[in-house]
Amino acid sequence: MGLGVTHRAMAAGLGLVAAWAGHGSAIAAERVILTYGFLSMEIPIEQLDTLARTGESPGELGRLLRLTNQEPATLQQALTNPVPANPLVLDIVLRTPPGEWVLDRIGETIQPSSGVAGSRSALRSALIGAASNGEITLLEVMRVYPSPEIVVQGDRVAETYSEVFDLLEPFIKYRPRPNAPQNNES
Repeated sequence: MGLGVTHRAMAAGLGLVAAWAGHGSAIAAERVILTYGFLSMEIPIEQLDTLARTGESPGELGRLLRLTNQEPATLQQALTNPVPANPLVLDIVLRTPPGEWVLDRIGETIQPSSGVAGSRSALRSALIGAASNGEITLLEVMRVYPSPEIVVQGDRVAETYSEVFDLLEPFIKYRPRPNAPQNNES
C-alpha cells in the first residue's frame, strides 16, 4: 500500500515541478550569457531558438560565434541533440550521490547569472521540466531554467553532454549515441 502511495505522490510532485519549471512558468530564462573562453555576450533566448530551428545565427549570437571562430552548426547540434529521459527516473537518479555529481558537473557549464547558490536545485528542476516530453535538450533546459538569466560556458557544452550521456545511458532506453560512428559491416 505504501509503495503505491509513494509512487503516486512522487508522480504528482514531478507533475508540479514540471508545471512550475515548464513553458508556462513566470520565471524562465529569457537571456543567456554565452561564454567562449574570455569572451561573453548576452544572447536573447529567441536567437538560440532561431539557430536551433534554422541554423542561422542572428544578431549578437552571430557576432559572438564569428569572434570565437565557432561553427553555428556545432552549437545548433549541441542545443538540439536529445538525451532520452524519464522525468520520474531522472528525479530519483538526480537525488543520489552520482546524480548530484552530474548536477554539479552540468552546473559548471550552465548556471544562474546570480552565482551558484541554489543552482543544484534549480538545475534539477530544469532537467526534470525539460524531460516532460521524454527527452532532454540543452535548449529546453535553458528555456525552463528557473532564472531570468543564465550563464552557459559554450566551450564546455559538448564535453559535458558527452559525460552526462555516458553516465545516464544505463538509465535510459537504449538507442545509439547521437553522432556515434555507425558500424556498416555486414
